[in-house]
Amino acid sequence: MKRIVTTALAASLAVGLAACGSDSGDGSGSGSGDKSVTLVTHDSFAVSDDVLKAFEKQSGYTVDILKGKDAGSAVNQAVLSKDNPQGDVFFGIDNTLLSRGLDNGIFTPYEAKGLDRIPEELQLDAGEHRVTPVDYGDVCVNYDRAYFEEKDLDPPQTFDDLADPRYKDLLVTENAATSSPGLAFLLATADEYGDEGWEDYWSELRDNGVEVVDGWEQAYYERFSGAGKGDKPLVVSYASSPPVLDMESRPEEATTGVSTGTCFRQIEFAGLLANAGNTEGGKALVDFLISERFQQDMPLNMFVHPVRENTELPEVFTRYGEEIADPHTLDPAVVDDNREQWIKTWTSLVVK
Repeated sequence: MKRIVTTALAASLAVGLAACGSDSGDGSGSGSGDKSVTLVTHDSFAVSDDVLKAFEKQSGYTVDILKGKDAGSAVNQAVLSKDNPQGDVFFGIDNTLLSRGLDNGIFTPYEAKGLDRIPEELQLDAGEHRVTPVDYGDVCVNYDRAYFEEKDLDPPQTFDDLADPRYKDLLVTENAATSSPGLAFLLATADEYGDEGWEDYWSELRDNGVEVVDGWEQAYYERFSGAGKGDKPLVVSYASSPPVLDMESRPEEATTGVSTGTCFRQIEFAGLLANAGNTEGGKALVDFLISERFQQDMPLNMFVHPVRENTELPEVFTRYGEEIADPHTLDPAVVDDNREQWIKTWTSLVVK
């Protein structure tokens, strides 16, 4: 949530699909017997090479990583291909999209090793264990400190601020229909303003020049001035995004800030895909995602919080990131009941 782009491991889509399709399902890997396991995920998944190689050596499985676009698009593709999945494990479905995956039966239950180290409030499918929580983060507006200092303008801190004419044409957000942070931001406004008010609020944002792009990578790295390339000093990202830009230079103060009144708590999950070719390898991979070593590695690769209790966080992560004491949340049942209609209405209001 947030995250830094990495190059996918060498594995073409065709090879990945062939491996899954030809496997006998006995956990031995692909039909050629090479013991590979495929992780299907979004474009922001990242893991250190040495951590992944240690898992491969310990488990005997070679990991192929098949990346889609943003989480929303990746989940949609997983639903469409559920009868012949692209891999063995899916990572990146979150609490804003969870019911879509569960209702469409894309996962098979598996109680992962190490689940007892994860707080119960993060285990949203604890009764059936179709998914396992892996990380959490808070979707919030980030701002470019240099821009606001140069303009002698206070950065916005609340949703109401974002609709103020002082911030006209400054905000870029992600498409709620295709992007998980974009959807989380929409849900935060629904929680803030309620059924009677969120549509009017987005009409105000539209009139105030909000820009909508497809996904987080585009919004953060191409349109956000704080990342050095774009001309928008406000972007929907994560409370833990500031370390992305400052982990090397280590300035006294983070170069980007967080509008702490605009946040929504997002939890990401992994699950063993139904009809997977390598179920045993998939189980080992899910276990790995909540293992101590992966959880320690995650903050400075994907810039999200580990779910495993007592995981030590890197100093740079805590120094520049923001801790959000009271983020917006919505009951998953409320999201499930309203998500599709909210997205449809939001699209008609905002997307041109």
